[in-house]
Parts: sequence; structure tokens; C-alpha cells
Amino acid sequence: MTAGRSMDPPLRPAASLRSAAGGIATADLTVLLLASLAVSTSGPMIAALSAPALAIAFWRNAIGAAVTAGAICTRAAVRAEFATLTRRQIGVTAVAGVLLSAHFACWTPSVSYTTVASATALVCAQPVWTALGARLAGRSVSRATWTGIGVSLAAVGLLTGADLAVSGRALTGDLLALVAGALAAAYTTAGEVARRTVSTGVYTSICYGVCAVTLLAAALIGRVQLTGFDTEVWLRILALTVTAQLLGHTLFNRVVGRVGATVVATAILFEVPGAALIAAVFLHQTPPATAIPAGLLLLAGVFIVVRAEGARLAAHALPVD
Repeated sequence: MTAGRSMDPPLRPAASLRSAAGGIATADLTVLLLASLAVSTSGPMIAALSAPALAIAFWRNAIGAAVTAGAICTRAAVRAEFATLTRRQIGVTAVAGVLLSAHFACWTPSVSYTTVASATALVCAQPVWTALGARLAGRSVSRATWTGIGVSLAAVGLLTGADLAVSGRALTGDLLALVAGALAAAYTTAGEVARRTVSTGVYTSICYGVCAVTLLAAALIGRVQLTGFDTEVWLRILALTVTAQLLGHTLFNRVVGRVGATVVATAILFEVPGAALIAAVFLHQTPPATAIPAGLLLLAGVFIVVRAEGARLAAHALPVD
């Protein structure tokens, strides 16, 4: 199949693609940073939207699927890849789409119950879930990786403050965000498996499409309003789709097969200080006083995990053909 000539091919770790600084290519690190900055807009944008949570989640995925499919399906190589997908490839991608829909169904309403900083920090606990999933799947997780995850999560705790709100409403938001983090970890892990043999465009088209259909079904069952919003709401949904969805999630999908789900889940921790800063500026939500030292500690934890997982990838890299 010639799909790799016209679009990014299915991913395979190759020694020639790795940087000497720890096993992960500089280009992949750049993509991870850009994706993290893009998803940082998600929480603040959702909090500022006056639309039902399921409607926001549905439209961002429906638009994302339509844009992705429209951009790639004119290529003969892409149509050929669609035609040759195996049942397993379709199944794993569809499972990722269902998990993504469940993630959005929990994450989107969480920011309306608690602060953006708290919800974002809790949803970003997904590195722990990802590492646990990897361990349950039989892959060993190095001590360095566990150390980096621990440091990162300690930083998240400092960033949001030692005393999270304990009111019933805030607690609901906290629990929704925690569940959303676990679902995001499962989605990322499924995506890692799928992206080893499926290109980014094909994967995201199917994944976002399945996610949108699942959310649509939930919205119809729950009789949630999906239309009738004013122009400002539609423009904000479009902006959310372009930044967090098409740039953030799609860029993570592009590299997850190379760098692994644990690195992606840990890189997403950059979303915490980014979202807190945006919420402070535009929503007047003041982040905790520990933001600066916690941000530095977060960077240290992310670096430890990226180095540890990069070394693992380099050790298992396939030889160059």
C-alpha cells in the first residue's frame, strides 16, 4: 500500500527517528508541546460556553470528524487504506472512539461544577491510569517512569492547592474529572495500539466519527438541546474544535504510536498550568500561589518520564531497513 507517500504512514519506532537526548525524536517532542498548548484552551473555552455539555462534546467531534475526513478522502491512497482495514483495526479504533465519547461526557460538565484549574489537574491524573493499564497488560513500568509520574502528580496537587473544594457541587466536578482522566488514559492506550498500523487521518476520521455518533445517541436519549444556539456560541464551539480537537487531540494521535501512551498522558500535564493561566486571564479564576514552583516541578516530572520512556523505546527500536 502506498499510503505512506501521500500522508503520514502507520507508526513504527525506528532508530533513525530518535534523538540522542533520550530516544524520542525532537520533532515528536515539538508536536507534544504544541498539542499540550492547544488542549490547554479546552477547559476555559468549555467553561465559557453557555450550551449543554453533551452538545459541546458532540459538535466538537462531529465537526472534527467531518473536517478530517473531508481533508483526506480525496486521496487515492487514503481510500485504498480505508478499503484494506482489517476487522481488528476497525474494532480497536472504534473502541477508542467510544472511550473518547465517555471521556468527553464526563470531562465537559466537570468544569461547570468545579474550577477549571481543579478539573484540569484531576483529569490530568491519567498518567497513573495509563501506567497501571500498561502494567496490567503485562508491560513493565520502570522505576524512573513511576518516579516521574509521582513528581508530576505532586506538582499537580501543589498547583491546584492542598485543599480542594469539598462542597457537594465541587465534589461532583472533581469526581467527573477523575473518571474522565481514567477514560482518557484508556482512550490513549487504545489509540497507541491502533496507530501502529493505521495512519493519523484514517484513525482520527473513524475515532472522532464513532465518538460523535455515540454522543449523539446519548444526547437524543437524554433529550439534550443540540441546536438553536446564538452565533457567539457557535463561534466558540468552532474555536474549541479547531484548537483542542483538530490541533490538540489530532497531534497527540499523530505521535502516540511512536512515543507511547505514557509519554502522551504525561505531556498532557502541561495542560494544567496552561488552562489555569487562561482561566485566570479570561475567566478571572485566580490560580493558587504555588503556580510557579509547581509548574517548574511539573516540567521536571514530565522530563523524567519522557527520558525514561524514550530510553525504553530506543532499547526496543527496530533496525533501520
